[in-house]
Amino acid sequence: MDIKDQLRDYIVENFLFGDTEVEFNDEDSFMEKGILDSTGILELILYLEETFGIKIEDDELIPENLDSINNIVRFIETKKEFVS
Repeated sequence: MDIKDQLRDYIVENFLFGDTEVEFNDEDSFMEKGILDSTGILELILYLEETFGIKIEDDELIPENLDSINNIVRFIETKKEFVS
């Protein structure tokens, strides 16, 4: 399972409560679509750190890194390259 699939599954299960009828694409803003709120972002950060073995610093908590599936995938790939 690739990163996008893992993220989508996690978001659907934990924030949409398994409702696969809610449509969102990989570029959609979680905040604009009402998928995540500020508490949800904190839960997402914990999930990303634990699942992908990365540390997200305070200055990295910006929409460009965390507000869509595509943004998160790019962010994770960049973090993993930096660590490697």
